[in-house]
Amino acid sequence: MPTNSNKIINRLEGNMLSRLLPDRDAPNIPNIFLPVESAGIENLDELFDSRHFSRHASQAVDQLTMHLRDRSTRGLALTDPAGIRAAATRLTRGGQTTDITEHDRKLAEIVELYLRTGIQVYSPGYMGRQFSGPFPVTAVVDMVSAIATQPASFYEAGALPCVVERVMGEELNSFLGFPSDRFTMFTTSGGSLANLTALLAARGRRYPQAWGEGLGGTDRRPAIAVSGDVHYSITRAAGILGIGENQLVRLPLDPARRIAPTGAREALDAAAARGLDVFCIVANAGSTSFGAIDPLDELADIAAERGIWLHVDGSHGGSLIVSDRLRPRLAGLSRADSLTLDAHKTMFVPAACTLLFYRDRDQATAAFRQEASYVFEKTADVYSEYDSAERNFECTKRPMIMSLWVLWAMYGRAPIAEKLEVLCDMTRRAHGILADAPDFVPLHFPDTNILCFRYVPEEQLDPKALGALQTEIRARVRERGRFFISKVDIDGMPALRLVLMNHRITADHIRQMLDEVRTVALTIREEFPQPEEIRP
Repeated sequence: MPTNSNKIINRLEGNMLSRLLPDRDAPNIPNIFLPVESAGIENLDELFDSRHFSRHASQAVDQLTMHLRDRSTRGLALTDPAGIRAAATRLTRGGQTTDITEHDRKLAEIVELYLRTGIQVYSPGYMGRQFSGPFPVTAVVDMVSAIATQPASFYEAGALPCVVERVMGEELNSFLGFPSDRFTMFTTSGGSLANLTALLAARGRRYPQAWGEGLGGTDRRPAIAVSGDVHYSITRAAGILGIGENQLVRLPLDPARRIAPTGAREALDAAAARGLDVFCIVANAGSTSFGAIDPLDELADIAAERGIWLHVDGSHGGSLIVSDRLRPRLAGLSRADSLTLDAHKTMFVPAACTLLFYRDRDQATAAFRQEASYVFEKTADVYSEYDSAERNFECTKRPMIMSLWVLWAMYGRAPIAEKLEVLCDMTRRAHGILADAPDFVPLHFPDTNILCFRYVPEEQLDPKALGALQTEIRARVRERGRFFISKVDIDGMPALRLVLMNHRITADHIRQMLDEVRTVALTIREEFPQPEEIRP
């Protein structure tokens, strides 16, 4: 006997999306809502009835199960925003409390629209971004967190999440190697916020008066030293902190796009000669553009010699610590003062779930200094010891640690480590495939699961035309919908970029993607026989 949700889903298969999204030439989206007989929800409390929740949850789970079963190669069915807006507007209007059948149908259509118009993160055609298809069990935990609301900045509001943050910090630090009796870890909503928070702590150590008096009273010019491939969140943070983007000291890179230690020393000396006081060095453990891992041990030496805070942005690659085989790539990480790690990237849980580690927990309190009697306790007790609100920006914070903890508690670290190893190994294999192809050039040997490359036709093109060709290739590959890759500018010249986040990607998928690039490139060259005509 088919369930009610199965009946709804069966009606949606096939032409559902075409009914939701109009053809580009169609002036109006068709009216898909047919009159139905009211089932009679009569009061507010009925909307909280467990039976309604059970029916809606079962319906959504059935749809998500079908979504997970689809292993076809597909990228992003990029849809005209006007079509999605029309569909969303129609779905928005007409909401009412009295028609259960209409509720079921509308929820099913919303879930289907959501799934069909997004990046297909579980498909082997998805090779373009750093967010992952999470381990499915973590989605179940997120649903529990949504119902059992437990803001995780204060123990009294979220006892288990606050304790679990401590437990997971200890688990992960056993691989990271910060002093077990001194370190601390807490979660934040994204790597950008974690980076900002760590830089606030670094500023607070060097300029303790800055929180109350600002930086105007100092006779020094505060500065931050960064990689040439630093994430934009760091440059934003410089502006937010009042440092100014123009007072970022850009450290030179070697050919592998890692900070060059000798050049870094010279750049820091030159900054000091200009009157800049560098109070923090930001290194990468997996840069966004290249996945490059900076020489952390040597940078820790430089930071220690000069009394500079070393922050490591390991949003992408910090999770390599859980793999015995990959951990050596992060040599020196244990000497950092702080570390950002995005579990929603390479620990494969839902976004956002970012972990911010401090080597010395006392330094964490330098980020924020204020009083708020309605939440902050002046006298610590056994409960408030687990609060994180005085160390992180957020007051109301989702219990994001729960998805990572449940994954770890159920399966241990092995699946995370194995998936990381598979992805990094396949990225290096992709490098070999590209190196063997006469019409492709890999631009670096990958440290992690990110690889940049260019398509190079037989006809020699000048740099401007070659860069424009890469941009056009990427756009058309995305438009065709079978593969999704990204692009990045390297020293001002566009390149194509792979980010392998799906463990089901094989060498055959890599070769199929390269064939797709070749097909698209041939079409572009036929349309624009003169290279200078190519415009991104």
